[in-house]
Amino acid sequence: MIRRGFDGGGELLKPSHLAQPVEGFPKTVLVTFQQKVAEALLQRFPAETVSTVSACVKIPVYRFSCQGHTLGLYLTTLGGPATVGILEEVWVKGAEKVLFFGTCGGLDPDLPAGHLIVPTAAYRDEGTSFHYLPASDYVEIPTADRLAAIFDELALPYVKTKTWTTDAIYRETPGKVAERRAEGCGAVEMECASVMAAGQFRGKEVYQFLYTADSLAGSQWERGLLGQTPASEYERYLSVALETAIRL
Repeated sequence: MIRRGFDGGGELLKPSHLAQPVEGFPKTVLVTFQQKVAEALLQRFPAETVSTVSACVKIPVYRFSCQGHTLGLYLTTLGGPATVGILEEVWVKGAEKVLFFGTCGGLDPDLPAGHLIVPTAAYRDEGTSFHYLPASDYVEIPTADRLAAIFDELALPYVKTKTWTTDAIYRETPGKVAERRAEGCGAVEMECASVMAAGQFRGKEVYQFLYTADSLAGSQWERGLLGQTPASEYERYLSVALETAIRL
């Protein structure tokens, strides 16, 4: 029987065993899940690789200046375990505030593809979060109100909703969708519960906004923008992330 008992004791293998502080590492770092967003950043700003992090391959962390603010950005992987493992190294290197942004599946039939979402709580249908916080159905997101306030300041259309974090992208069944929708989840993704739990455990500020790609709200899966997002939309999401980061 698998135990999800949280152990608050110190870990044997620490992030600091594999990563070290980096002088000049950005305090505020953007994290994207899309290669095309990273490419859009490099086309818009003179950026330098300030460090690398590991996830079987070396991932560059870029440092750049936007409106007088020094920021960082890196391309992360899918899923809670790898995403949090990379994030732990980024914290050791010097990051204090981290803003994740990426696609999600829509569970609300009224949400069009590409709509912005601010998650308020994440259903813990994964494993990573249970190593960082005691067991519960949801992890609350204390940074959601601050992120929503920034979106209001920027006059961005968005919705606040719970999200469903799952490890199994190809096992989102109609029964599970119905359960999550009944609890008020408007989106499904693969990392939110994990990164929020890790942030709370480490005492770091973690923010995340989502944008809908495909839809699981009907009787059949709808592709929406999944894998077909135009370049202009990647630019828009990057701009939203940049404007948000400089206000954090």
